[in-house]
Amino acid sequence: MSASGKPHWESLFAPKMPGFVKVPINDLSAVASAIGERTVAVMVEPIQGEAGVVPASDDYLRALRALTRERGLLLILDEVQTGIGRTGKLFAFQHTGVLPDIMTLGKGLGGGAPLGALVARREICCFEHGDQGGTFNGNPLMTAIGCAVLDEVARPEFLVRVEAMGACLRARLQNLSSHHGLGEVRGRGLLLALDLRRDIASAVAASALESGLLVNAPRPGVLRFMPALTVSREESDAMSGMLDKVLSQALIAACVGGKSKAPDVMFGPSGVIVPLMLKLGERSAVSTPNVSNDWFNQAGA
Repeated sequence: MSASGKPHWESLFAPKMPGFVKVPINDLSAVASAIGERTVAVMVEPIQGEAGVVPASDDYLRALRALTRERGLLLILDEVQTGIGRTGKLFAFQHTGVLPDIMTLGKGLGGGAPLGALVARREICCFEHGDQGGTFNGNPLMTAIGCAVLDEVARPEFLVRVEAMGACLRARLQNLSSHHGLGEVRGRGLLLALDLRRDIASAVAASALESGLLVNAPRPGVLRFMPALTVSREESDAMSGMLDKVLSQALIAACVGGKSKAPDVMFGPSGVIVPLMLKLGERSAVSTPNVSNDWFNQAGA
């Protein structure tokens, strides 16, 4: 929360820890310039969802790892959103060969149950077992759930299928973009976004809900798609067909000046096995993301 750059969270849960400097993502020189004598770490999400699914490039993450080693700093990757199979690898950093010093996990780790984890290299750990005890900290039930989720998601065939379904979803979104004259499809695996090129995302999300489709609008002109990791081709096809109709109506309304003023909406899982879970962040290389869940699925499925 303290490291987040989300403006409307600034007044929540005060007082916050000071000292977090925000810089643009994929700008290594900005990171280098922001490092001072009191800097101890650089924190970044591999893909920043709340900013509209903005990926940190593989080259940027590799260069960031080299820079932090050169300056004697820790590299912290927030994988609450991208971890646990979301991008087609168990962890997103595995696409790059980069090894972080500290990694945060959550949401997907529990497969729908409340569970989070902080993972660190042994040589930099400063806690002993029991140092962070608490009523709602790790317990046998939650950790058993987490182990079961990891056993399932870590299977090579499961991750291969996530990659295949991610390619399928990307193709459906690219077809919609081409058909309606929209913008790029970006992201990785089953964490994707469609740029609408106009500020109608909230209206599209609201209309989609009325049609039985759950989608998320993290930015005024961007739709985000994070289906359950078990999503099928048939479900992606159904989503595409429903969204096609909703987009047609929204674009016509926008053209005639009838664009909806519906508020931004965020929708959470409705019970599909291994539902998507994510953590979201602003466009900054030194940033803790904000938490939200979103996905698409036919309502009641």
